[in-house]
Amino acid sequence: MKKLLGYLPFHFLLFLIAGICCQYYTDFWNFGIVRFFCILLFLGFIGYLFRKTVLFIFISWLSFFLIGILLIYRGDATKNYNYFEKHLTNTSNATLAIDKVLKPGNYHYKYIAEVLQIDHQKTTGRVLINIEKDSVASFFKIGDRILIKNKFVAIKESLNPHQFNYKNYLAKQGIHQQVYATKQELLLLDQTSTSFLEFIAAFRLKIQQSLQQYDFSEDELAIMNALLLGQRQDISKELTANYSKAGAIHILAVSGLHVGIILWMLSFVLKPLERYKKGKVIKLVLVLLFLWFFAVLAGMSASVTRAVTMFSAIAIGQFFNKRNAIEQSLIFSMFLLLLLKPLFLFDVGFQLSYLAVFGIIWVQPVFYQLWKPKYYIIDKGWQLITVSTAAQLGVLPISLFYFHQFPGLFFLSNLLIIPFLGVILVTGIIVLGLSYLTILPVFLVDIYSGIISILNRLVAFIARQEAFLFSDISFSFIKMFFSYLVIIACFQFFLKRNAKRCLFFLSSVLIFQFVFFYEKYHIEKNNEFIVFHKSRNSIVGIRTGSFLEVYNDMDSLVTKQNLLKNYKVGENILYQNYQKLPNLLQLNKQIVLFIDTAGVYNLIDLHQPIVLLHQSPKINLERLINRLQPTIIIADGSNYKSYVRLWKATCLKLQIPFWSTNEQGAYIKK
Repeated sequence: MKKLLGYLPFHFLLFLIAGICCQYYTDFWNFGIVRFFCILLFLGFIGYLFRKTVLFIFISWLSFFLIGILLIYRGDATKNYNYFEKHLTNTSNATLAIDKVLKPGNYHYKYIAEVLQIDHQKTTGRVLINIEKDSVASFFKIGDRILIKNKFVAIKESLNPHQFNYKNYLAKQGIHQQVYATKQELLLLDQTSTSFLEFIAAFRLKIQQSLQQYDFSEDELAIMNALLLGQRQDISKELTANYSKAGAIHILAVSGLHVGIILWMLSFVLKPLERYKKGKVIKLVLVLLFLWFFAVLAGMSASVTRAVTMFSAIAIGQFFNKRNAIEQSLIFSMFLLLLLKPLFLFDVGFQLSYLAVFGIIWVQPVFYQLWKPKYYIIDKGWQLITVSTAAQLGVLPISLFYFHQFPGLFFLSNLLIIPFLGVILVTGIIVLGLSYLTILPVFLVDIYSGIISILNRLVAFIARQEAFLFSDISFSFIKMFFSYLVIIACFQFFLKRNAKRCLFFLSSVLIFQFVFFYEKYHIEKNNEFIVFHKSRNSIVGIRTGSFLEVYNDMDSLVTKQNLLKNYKVGENILYQNYQKLPNLLQLNKQIVLFIDTAGVYNLIDLHQPIVLLHQSPKINLERLINRLQPTIIIADGSNYKSYVRLWKATCLKLQIPFWSTNEQGAYIKK
């Protein structure tokens, strides 16, 4: 670690990341490219004049910080003159090119597309396409060009607190608009050219079609497509949930684990080449060619590209066989990826991949030295356990922050699955090749389908041991940050036990405890009234410290609502109680009046209440306002949208505050 701090690209990487974060979260630079380059040229001139002084180092740091800002500024398509939204009119026609096929939702097939043209104006930008399932007779594929009239709408913010923010997720991919359409509203255009990626997509589709000719079940085909071709669209929710609970969800995404196993197997198979002159160079070239062939076969998705770039750098580091060469190659690959794709920094897969690999590189050798088994099989098992532990330690805090769960049986799933994953990958590539050539023998189909079936059953068995799945863990960003500080301090103290490192470790523990107690204090003093957004139903909560009282008009399924689960985890709620929605609710000195289809509100001595309209009551809102003088009128997601529009207009006319959860999200009163 100490030597890594002396590695110059590591410094550049840190300041590049700082610049990327600064511009992404503040968007403070809006002064154009010319001024930016003038500043960089000025810094370059000053750096040249003082190149032999300490000032040169600070200028270098500042330059990479500014480059990080520039990368985000230039990568923001919305600031481009040719961004498609700037050329839209009500009658515009848009030409789109399908760029990616996503996992379908409950009601729509989903695609990401490039906006090539608005009317006759060439444009840039990406959109999300949602096509009604009932209207689709055939799927679109990557490279298809389609024509559509202007139906673009902005992607909505999440409507409930702590809900997954799909808008932010897509924004990190440069997507800010979406389209809802039926198949009849889209016109498939004739294509005159095919790009390399479109050719690969067609090649991959042909492989998938060839596999369907053999006796593989749907789940087996879905796993094969995920493991070998990077296509996870067909994996069922149940299968995904099983892999997640078993701590093996990383197996379904072609990422660092798969590429790392392939690199290890290639290095092992090609090792005899090292005996010959230039054999090491030939081995390196063959390894890199095969890794990038696998990346192309898997669709060159972001996760695959990252993983192959990362392990290509590791392969090059192994070739030079110098101390810290692997760590330095890893740093360089991260630096290179962020220069090319700065928004990778905010991708969860990117963060998990690098943290896991750094954990393996730094921590695994130390764990492995704790015990030296005499027998080969036990030694390999111990290696696998130490690798899994090191990787899990590297990603544990960030996994708790993003996913709020910890699979206690990850040891078991990794110990049983990973040793055979290499065989599954290599055999699978052979199966793909033979099926594409239509010469895949039946016995190999039976063997491979049996292996995949056993894998799925094994994962399902581990997933059923729910006592070992620790879920709904509330873990904030600041807890995650100081958790890494504790892990680093503990590891440093373990490596070298001295007073300085002991003080560092104890200080980090004290800081983490302070954060824990501060958050607990903040939770206990937090009180709020919240009207959640729920389509067709009403859910209201009164939160007092770590206790949440839930009022609803649903049946027992209310306990399974994700919006309540997300709120509970995000706010660290420890206790919940469920009751039926009342007509009146006392909120400190404020009365909340619930008006449903019965439309009852003529209550004696009721003045200036909070009025919640639900289940589309047929009332004269103007008369209600004149009688009660409400402080605010809230319409939740159970109402007809036409009713909500009329109520909103009435409130605007009479100057009464109005809140629609369908438009503004959950209503929260502290």
